[in-house]
Amino acid sequence: MKQYQELLRHILDNGTEHEDRTGVGTISTFGYQTRFDLREGFPIVTTKRVPFRWVAEELFWFLSGDTNEANLQARGVDIWQEWADEEHTSRFGREPGDLGPVYGYLWRSFGGDYPEMNGVDQIKDLIEQIETNPNSRRLIVSGWNPETATQVDLPPCHTLFHFKVENEKTLHCQLYQRSADAFLGVPFNISSYALLTHLIAHVCDLEVGEFIHTFGDLHIYTNHLEQVNTLLERWVKDLPTLKIVDAGDYKGLEGLLNFTYDNLELTGYKPHKKIAAPVAV
Repeated sequence: MKQYQELLRHILDNGTEHEDRTGVGTISTFGYQTRFDLREGFPIVTTKRVPFRWVAEELFWFLSGDTNEANLQARGVDIWQEWADEEHTSRFGREPGDLGPVYGYLWRSFGGDYPEMNGVDQIKDLIEQIETNPNSRRLIVSGWNPETATQVDLPPCHTLFHFKVENEKTLHCQLYQRSADAFLGVPFNISSYALLTHLIAHVCDLEVGEFIHTFGDLHIYTNHLEQVNTLLERWVKDLPTLKIVDAGDYKGLEGLLNFTYDNLELTGYKPHKKIAAPVAV
């Protein structure tokens, strides 16, 4: 995926050294945008293996409104475990595993009294607006609530996504991401929002268009530089294709929430081998 290689090179060529919350240090740039035409293949990094099932399971977990990391672990996905232990959750008076009002809660109960699901269901409203008012410029889901951003260990990095329906036929999505770990996080984010666009297009009887990814602080951690250089030495392979199967009657919000990994068929994904790197917590 050439856009991802270009993104990494942009940081290396234009970034400056920054101290950061984790104490690791980064090479950071501010303000960048990349685009992916979902009609030309599914955007998943090919110069290292990205675990697509983990991407999908995390997205389904978000959409369910769940914020208990143990339930994501039960799906075989451990990418949130560093923020879910007692050391991190006890800071907010929560039990281990309870991440607080993070993505799932914000998407499905924005402004509610956590853990009560009594806020605004933004995903429900989004689907209804796409179906009844496709020309709206307000097809937005916000993942940033200033009232709760200080009540969680890791406030949302991908903070707002915005859809556009073109000619009542094609669905485009743009994400604004305030903070982006270019080596570990961004490959997940690209594929996750591309998948979300496919799923919402399916349940709203639309075709996929573009996914536009807009960044605020885009950075490479200094202890990822060797891995980045290894990745940039590899050649980019052809993108796979994504097909949604056995979901012809999945429509509206109910259909969106019914998706499982068995409904996804990623064909032709033959990436280079995995490159391990430490997570900055």
